[in-house]
Amino acid sequence: MKSLAHALATVMVLSAPLALAQAPCRSSGAHPPAALFERFISADCEACWSDPATPAPGPSALVLDWVVPGTQGDEAPLSAAALRDAMERLTELGRHPPAGTDVHTAPVNRHPKARLRVGLGPAVNDYVGATMVFSPATSPKQHPHTWTFHLLLVEALPPGAEGTPVARNIVRNMLQGAWTEPDKLSTKERFTGSELRPMRIPEGALPERLRAVGWVQDDQGRVVAAAQSVCR
Repeated sequence: MKSLAHALATVMVLSAPLALAQAPCRSSGAHPPAALFERFISADCEACWSDPATPAPGPSALVLDWVVPGTQGDEAPLSAAALRDAMERLTELGRHPPAGTDVHTAPVNRHPKARLRVGLGPAVNDYVGATMVFSPATSPKQHPHTWTFHLLLVEALPPGAEGTPVARNIVRNMLQGAWTEPDKLSTKERFTGSELRPMRIPEGALPERLRAVGWVQDDQGRVVAAAQSVCR
């Protein structure tokens, strides 16, 4: 682990804004999503994966595909992509594990002056450095005290890849946490939340298809910003 940390530090400097600028895959220049569109698929339901009628959103939505551990455990057809984080996400949303496919949507209530950027560095051994930087639009007198963030490692699959008839962003890893603003900020100070974390690449995921995805919620649970990295 120590050598891995040193390797990641060499690839991405230990400052999230600078690391983001250096990341080969970043969200800078991409159009911000207008909504989150999350598909939850039971690992037991092989037919759900290949269903041509898979629910799909408009082009302005950020799509996430969660494979939920099924009742068959490791024998489930989609068990290789099943993620325990999917159960945590369902619990967070107050939903039960689906027998087939379940969909959750949420609008992104983005302020024009708010900024969220995410980025992904190159793979080092079985890890990749993911970074996230958020600048809210609220003034020092109006800011909430806590921002909740989700930073995801996803694998982007085009239509036709591995039997899926639709494009998918398979969630491979998740980091969630919160940034707490100082109680007092001067009129010239602006809060910025940032993260730079090594994220493990699961077995079977192709590094060239990996992307960083993130969103931020305010203290009332509303999604106020979302972003996805683009590799150029």
